[in-house]
Amino acid sequence: MMRSMFAAVSALRNHQTRMDVICNKIANVNTVAFKSSRVTFQDVFYQTLSGGSASDSANNRGGINPRQVGVGMAVNSIDTNFTQGNVEPTGVPTDVMIQGDGFFVLSPDGGTTKYYTRAGVFGFDAEGNLINKSNGMFVLDSGGNPIKIDNFSEVESFKISGDGTVTYIDASGQQNDAGQIGLAKFANPEGLLKVGENLYQFDVNADSQDEDSLIGAPGEEGRGTLVPGSLEMSNVDLAKEFTDMIITQRGYQANARTITTADEMLQELVNLKR
Repeated sequence: MMRSMFAAVSALRNHQTRMDVICNKIANVNTVAFKSSRVTFQDVFYQTLSGGSASDSANNRGGINPRQVGVGMAVNSIDTNFTQGNVEPTGVPTDVMIQGDGFFVLSPDGGTTKYYTRAGVFGFDAEGNLINKSNGMFVLDSGGNPIKIDNFSEVESFKISGDGTVTYIDASGQQNDAGQIGLAKFANPEGLLKVGENLYQFDVNADSQDEDSLIGAPGEEGRGTLVPGSLEMSNVDLAKEFTDMIITQRGYQANARTITTADEMLQELVNLKR
């Protein structure tokens, strides 16, 4: 078979991967705190037809460059873009947005298992626990513990401040602190593992430190501050995505045409014997 066939097939497969990523970004254009990503390509292998040689001054001959033929391409990386999304004011007192770096810390079991998110769609359950509304996970404080308002049914009002402190007025009119929402900051957030539901999990390339030591108070050690009553919007740029979609489609079409042309050349070869 012709080398061009294999090169074109690899391009079709990997352009399809790029199209899958683009379509996922467009599908999540209105997903709270969704982070876009990009696909980059690389050439993968070359068949050397002849090696290079140095110049030979004794025979008055110059050097010869190597002759190589490429046989395809592959996905180089799929990178996540963690730039800040726009602010969406909601007026809901339990909605919280991170302005700057950091992730909210969630746990399904009170702190042993941890997940991270930029989507601060929070609320209180019937027992006064501050939870993620989509899955009921507990929101952890700066010490890695769940945030809870005791005697929640008797609470007159509550408030989340810009530093993450959750305060409430109890039945006697006294103001109390329920805890401070914690944020985790990673040296390499692109190293986090996406698990769906706007959640990430810690992975080995995210940070070299212990996972528990990465949690702290908003505004400290480079962590962002909080904006209560607001949510972070998706950072997907539709104009760029549609442009990338056109480029990807044309690349796919060009490589499909390459296969058609190589097939016609093979047909000519078969027709030599009549």
